[in-house]
Amino acid sequence: MLFYDFEVFTEDWLVVIIDAAKKSEVIFQNDEQGLIDYYNQHKKDIWVGYNSRHYDQYILKAIICGFSPQEINHWIIVKREPGWKFFKDFWKIQLFNFDVMINRLRSLKQLEGFMGHNIKESDVSFDIHRQLTDRELEEVIKYCRHDVHETMHIFMENITEFESQVDLLKMFNLPLRNISKTKAQLSAFILEAKQPRIPREDEFDFNFPSTLQINKYTNVLDFYKENRNYDKVLETKIAGVPHLFAWGGLHGARHNYIGTGYFLNIDVASYYPALMIEYEYLSRNVKNPEKFREIRDTRLKYKAAKDKRQAPLKIVINGTYGAMKDKYNGLYDPLQANNVCIGGMTLLLDLIEKLEPHCEIIQSNTDGVLVKLNHEDDYELIDDICYEWEQRTKMELEFDEFVKVIQKDVNNYILVDSEGNYKSKGSYVKKLNNLDYDLPIINEAIVNYFVKGIDPEDTIFNCKDLIKFQKIVKISSKYEYARYGTRRMNEKVFRVFASVDKNDKEIRKIKNGSAEKIAYAPEHSFIINDELKEIEIPSKLDYWWYLDLANKRINDFIGEEG
Repeated sequence: MLFYDFEVFTEDWLVVIIDAAKKSEVIFQNDEQGLIDYYNQHKKDIWVGYNSRHYDQYILKAIICGFSPQEINHWIIVKREPGWKFFKDFWKIQLFNFDVMINRLRSLKQLEGFMGHNIKESDVSFDIHRQLTDRELEEVIKYCRHDVHETMHIFMENITEFESQVDLLKMFNLPLRNISKTKAQLSAFILEAKQPRIPREDEFDFNFPSTLQINKYTNVLDFYKENRNYDKVLETKIAGVPHLFAWGGLHGARHNYIGTGYFLNIDVASYYPALMIEYEYLSRNVKNPEKFREIRDTRLKYKAAKDKRQAPLKIVINGTYGAMKDKYNGLYDPLQANNVCIGGMTLLLDLIEKLEPHCEIIQSNTDGVLVKLNHEDDYELIDDICYEWEQRTKMELEFDEFVKVIQKDVNNYILVDSEGNYKSKGSYVKKLNNLDYDLPIINEAIVNYFVKGIDPEDTIFNCKDLIKFQKIVKISSKYEYARYGTRRMNEKVFRVFASVDKNDKEIRKIKNGSAEKIAYAPEHSFIINDELKEIEIPSKLDYWWYLDLANKRINDFIGEEG
């Protein structure tokens, strides 16, 4: 397995390649033939990069095909064209490329920052219109090597993504070249889905499920019957709860709700795949729809047996709906995508309508509803109502029990069970991980307060880990640069900490000469873009800034009346 990263300048290019098995490194600098020879020796290996699906693989293929790296770099970076459009025969170049980038909105430097690693960038500008000096090349190699090592870290953090994809190829006896495909592309390939030669024009000819029984909230059905515009949404009250119905799902929640009692979180199991199967909402491009059912059923069997083979099958099951909205995918079928989404929303509304007289609706979302029972003895009544709905709709429901709910809105909530375990959602309270670690001390303080009754001051002032106070700031391509006080900064990603030192400045983003504030960036801050490991908390860290932010977010949950 090879990990690689390209850097392309006006007059120079280089690539750093690390062979993980041999623990060896090679560097090719302006050496097309040397790189081609190396590729020919390693064309059967898997090449791993960050954003390599959209960039690095095409630099390599361009060099193999006799183009200069600068040509394809200009095509992708400046003209913002996809690499595959540059040359029609790129697909003929065998390259088993695996991209570790899961979220296109997250840069490699951001992920490095979350992990507490060095995020300093090279001082060598990509705008240099001459050959680089030896010193400049040495620095570029240093930072390129660093990025390859970081790609290896990210690969290990998300290794299950790779393993499940490899297992999927083995399961369906697919050639290794398919390791380069996205999950949606793999879904289409396995289901043998191909778009018709003549595009369909029936995107809004959707139908409601034949089993649907809506008697009270017919205004929702009327909204979808009368509208053919994705920009329009319906805001209405359902069971006394503000709801929003759109074309991608439904959301409803009691705002600033904090309650104790007996709660049931009722989720529809594998909702969208079940709708595709039971109501024939699967993409019409699939050659054999029964194959999708077989994959779903096999996955459920493996899941029940806790067999790890369920993971690769989940790729196909979960990747299909999104692919039906991708016009470049063989599964593309917007009518069926609308059928799935609207069918799912209205059937869930059907369930809410039946539950409403017998319990309190706390929130609902695309595939489930949270209710509070009036009495614990009402469980069998609620279960009977759900069972009738299951039998009629052919869907399956799953119950989770909770004793406390802390809910700011539909996007931020904490559910606590009788054992003190909790489930949370939303940027304020979600459980963070090494690749998503922004202001973690704030999330920890909020959860500790609501779940364990710990004062946020205790959580924040007793913390000894500097990384928990980090705010990772990324300057997007919409802005020209960042400014720290009056100093223009060359980097695009910063690790920022609140400071009590009034001489420390504020970091801002600049567009058209105008400075804009950055969300949750302190007025006075210090920047540490070095490796955080073993750095002690500086005495100027402003604990009170973090405490104020934690208290503000706690109050956002409680609301004005609280």
